[in-house]
Amino acid sequence: MNANSSNDGFWLIKTAEKKVNVKGAAYLDLTICDKKGEMNGKLWDYNELAHGEYAPGDLVKIRGSITVFNGNSQLRIDRIRRVTPNDGVDVSDFVPTAEYSGEMMLGLVMNVIASVKDTELQQLTYALVKDREQDILHWPAAFKLHHAIRGGLLYHTLSIIKLADAVCAIYPSVDKDLLSCGAIVHDLCKIDEFDLSSAGLVTGYSVKGELIGHLVMGAVKIAEKAKELGISEEKSMLLQHMVISHHGEPEFGAAVRPMFLEAEILSQLDKLDATIYEITSAVSEVESGEFTGRQWALDNRKLYNHGRKESSPKANLE
Repeated sequence: MNANSSNDGFWLIKTAEKKVNVKGAAYLDLTICDKKGEMNGKLWDYNELAHGEYAPGDLVKIRGSITVFNGNSQLRIDRIRRVTPNDGVDVSDFVPTAEYSGEMMLGLVMNVIASVKDTELQQLTYALVKDREQDILHWPAAFKLHHAIRGGLLYHTLSIIKLADAVCAIYPSVDKDLLSCGAIVHDLCKIDEFDLSSAGLVTGYSVKGELIGHLVMGAVKIAEKAKELGISEEKSMLLQHMVISHHGEPEFGAAVRPMFLEAEILSQLDKLDATIYEITSAVSEVESGEFTGRQWALDNRKLYNHGRKESSPKANLE
């Protein structure tokens, strides 16, 4: 779409909420997306009878124009309707998806597990992944932030594994088995944390996700599976600690701060991969020589596209 011009297009609704402005008038607040990314959309003076009701996962045709609000692009919606069979639109064409298939990425993860020399860590990690094998093939890694795409959880996990390999190659004192296994299981319980639409994108947090969160759920899963398999308490405890500490600081959700080297490295790599994805995604939306709007997930910074390299969140995982 071109700024300030009327355009027609097809979109997938990611979130939909009826709100009321300061004057008491109702409006529809949407997050809409296609394979290129997502944006906010607003339908002012919203009336369900006149405009229809909409929910996450709906495919819609929208006529509207791009405006800029607080430095960010926003779609002002003039007309909206649900897609019909005559439109010839397939939902798979509108879902942001990882560049690699889930089967390919899971195969790479399984290869890493097979290379782990510590048999207890290998057995425990394999069992944890095997239990979630079908869901992990397509699960996103987030609701709105980094890797919030179909297959994003495996994509994020493999990116951290590749970063961990590089760290281990430089620092021989790092326990590669422990770091690799921690990287593989650290976000597995995001599968329990999110609710997904029929299109495979996160629509919100589950009750367990809100009340417990994926860090604590992950530690519980590790403890239960280790007990079931007869894995030593120490190995189980090390992996549990890596999971509950990988957000680094309590203000970001960590139950404790990292207390050994591999836990600290995992936390730093998790943040690094997320930050790279966030920056490259944001910068890819503006032309060379321009600044993005303020990015609340990155300390409310504006980011500059210097144009020296093509900005893309794509990672080389092969």
